[in-house]
Amino acid sequence: MTHMPILPVILPLIGGFILLFVKKYGINTQRTIALAITLALIVISFFGLCLAIEEKYVIYLLGNWEAPFGIVLVLDKLSILMVLMTSILAFGALWYSISEDIDTKGAHFHVLFQLQLFGINGAFLTGDLFNLFVFFEILLLASYSLLLHGQGEGRTKAGLHYVVINLVGSTLFLFAVGTLYGVLGTLNIADLANKISMLPSEDVGVVAAAGLLLLVVFGLKAAMFPLYLWLPSAYGRTSAPVAALFAIMTKVGIYAIIRVHGTLFGYGAGELAYYHIPWVLNIGLITLILATLGVMSAKELRTQIAYIVLASVAVILVSVGINSQNALSGTIYYMIHSTLIAGGFFLLADIIIKARGNGDLNSQMPIFQNGILIGSIFFVFAIAAAGLPPLSGFFGKIMILSASLDNAQSGSILVTVLLSSLLIVISLAKTGSTIFYDTTPNVQPTAYKLSKSSMAAVIFLFSTGPLLVIFANPITDFTQILANDLFEINGYVKAVIDIYMEIP
Repeated sequence: MTHMPILPVILPLIGGFILLFVKKYGINTQRTIALAITLALIVISFFGLCLAIEEKYVIYLLGNWEAPFGIVLVLDKLSILMVLMTSILAFGALWYSISEDIDTKGAHFHVLFQLQLFGINGAFLTGDLFNLFVFFEILLLASYSLLLHGQGEGRTKAGLHYVVINLVGSTLFLFAVGTLYGVLGTLNIADLANKISMLPSEDVGVVAAAGLLLLVVFGLKAAMFPLYLWLPSAYGRTSAPVAALFAIMTKVGIYAIIRVHGTLFGYGAGELAYYHIPWVLNIGLITLILATLGVMSAKELRTQIAYIVLASVAVILVSVGINSQNALSGTIYYMIHSTLIAGGFFLLADIIIKARGNGDLNSQMPIFQNGILIGSIFFVFAIAAAGLPPLSGFFGKIMILSASLDNAQSGSILVTVLLSSLLIVISLAKTGSTIFYDTTPNVQPTAYKLSKSSMAAVIFLFSTGPLLVIFANPITDFTQILANDLFEINGYVKAVIDIYMEIP
């Protein structure tokens, strides 16, 4: 039995403990170990992805207890791709935090960073709902402290808001999990899908209610309407590398919707088959409208980027709501693009704010050093974030919009997504003009000196955009196969509990 599925979970956990004990040897020792662990995660998840392509499903039984009775980890193309994406994003964020000495602004930054990765990777790889809840709690506990790291302005208020709403979400998660266990007697995702396919009609209403409760919980993590208000303040106020790492947090919620609802309430769920899809599609459209208004009205650069993250989440929700294999293929492609570009954009915003003096978009500031270089990179990030050609955001949106043509709501999807993209382009053009042209030339600029290492971390994350374009053909072939696997629920169920569902 290969131990590959557990390595991305256990490595950051062990790394976190090691970092706790080596603190007495100084910050450089902690930095070296943290970078080595995160780099190792990239290598491990890459080989894990190769294994998933070869074997489709790799099941890991903890304690060798057979599913559904024991804890099971499931490594497939989607779960390990999310782990790989997390590892790349984490490496860029960690690199930047070290270059800017942000990791020295508070206690235990590197320990919390690794525990955050432990929770996120576990959430992607677990094969049952209870352990999904456990890993959600682990990543949230680490994120509470990381959010407050450095004690910046407004961080405590944003952190309190974030903690309270996530505690409510955790409570609802327990209610939903308890209800499903009470009715179906299992929390293994594959076993739940099998039992829901044979669900007696008197239990349909209860299971449907539990499924919608789970959708609310995952929607809260993904920041969908009306549960998104925590995101702009939390992402806009925390330190830049933490905001960059948090770009994956909303994708954890979307992953949970695809994995849990897509498996439990897929084509084999009888009366409950895809009953959640209209909710996801319409809420996604509403979220996109409100996120666009947020981008247009934002008065601070990092808040504007936080709303861009929200807009990308909304596009992904719309794509999931289209509910076709082509749309899901576009979802995966666009999710890779939007996560890594958003992470890099948060880091670039931090450089701009330090060089300019502040991130207020309504005030004139002096011309700052390296303005041409920073402005050029802002320009390409803006193109990527808005989804304009020739970068990967454009290809991702084209895939999603092409898939939407067969949907009954194609008109509203096309109008909303295209209009949102146009308004985001205009807003970012206005932001760029304010920052780089509307200046006060006679005022002395800040003494901030641009670090080559910091800029390299930004470019490292941005480079994924051109790579997604250069290798678009093999990557879209891969995402198409991945989408087919996700719709073939019986393959997942057979791999985990060795049962073929009887589809009515």
